[in-house]
Amino acid sequence: MSEFDTTPSAPQSVAVIGASRTRHKYGNKAVRAYLDQGYRVFPINPRGGEIEGCQVYRTLEELPVESVDLVSMYVHPEVGIELLESIAQLHPHEVWLNPGSESDELIAQARELQLPIIQACSIISLGRSPSEYR
Repeated sequence: MSEFDTTPSAPQSVAVIGASRTRHKYGNKAVRAYLDQGYRVFPINPRGGEIEGCQVYRTLEELPVESVDLVSMYVHPEVGIELLESIAQLHPHEVWLNPGSESDELIAQARELQLPIIQACSIISLGRSPSEYR
């Protein structure tokens, strides 16, 4: 690896909370966007199964890893609040609160847990537009 090569030695990992099988929903578009960027994607949906070729985990506790680099949330704030303790156990570098997943209460509780919160669209952060994914 050259000194200018910034490619990580292992793919970054992301838990997409609220992943969806429905391709027009953002919880599905995010799974596809992260996959396109080479991430190891862990879709989280209480129904389980498979999304875009990835095994779906019903809970964060089911993940086959002890930590993830990122968490991207596509659930209502009331659901997200219930998951904050489990998210903290994964020691993510970033927790993305996508539009509609944030609330003042959720943000306050996340800060108490010292979670690194980012309030923005995680798909756009990848240099992609959600409209690319139909």
